[in-house]
Amino acid sequence: MMVTVETPRRGVSATFGHCDGTVAHDMTGQHQDAADIAASLRGDGEGFARLIRRHQGQVAGDLSRFTRDRLRLEELTQDVFVEAYNSLRTYRGDAPFGHWLRKITVRVGYRFLKEVARERGMLTVSDDAPAAATPETDSDPAAAAARVQAFLERLAPRDRLVLTLMYLQGLSVAEIAEQTGWSRIMVKVQAFRARQRLKRLLEKEQEK
Repeated sequence: MMVTVETPRRGVSATFGHCDGTVAHDMTGQHQDAADIAASLRGDGEGFARLIRRHQGQVAGDLSRFTRDRLRLEELTQDVFVEAYNSLRTYRGDAPFGHWLRKITVRVGYRFLKEVARERGMLTVSDDAPAAATPETDSDPAAAAARVQAFLERLAPRDRLVLTLMYLQGLSVAEIAEQTGWSRIMVKVQAFRARQRLKRLLEKEQEK
């Protein structure tokens, strides 16, 4: 995946290369982030380019939970870093830069889910139901993942967001609350309601 981000100040640009997995963010990485953030705020475009190279794997990996479309993934990754660049002065440094970046990633992902829902006119439970499971698809991890994604895509954006963060990204209630700005109680309630709606979808599918 190759994505180029061009920011408005001093023609800053950086190119994304394909990178899997999450950035190992040790103290050295945090010191490097702090130095590159300071450089970026002084107008040094290379400082922000280094931040992109260091964190692009984390951002792309998190966003891959929201879409399987490669082009949309590239666009969303670019959106995250453009938003981060424009908001960099608001970063206070009281948490690792990667944590702050994940909050932006969640916002961008949630916005994407709402856009998709509007484009589709929010499908009802009876619309475009996935095909029933077969022994072949059950034994194929890729097919199983596709079926899970198909069901998630039929949920409302808030439901899909909380289930994606909780079960596909493995975040705790506290982590989801931090990244979404919701209270922990709201996260628990939203997750409960989302699971109930997903359960009804699955039960309706099994009745066919």
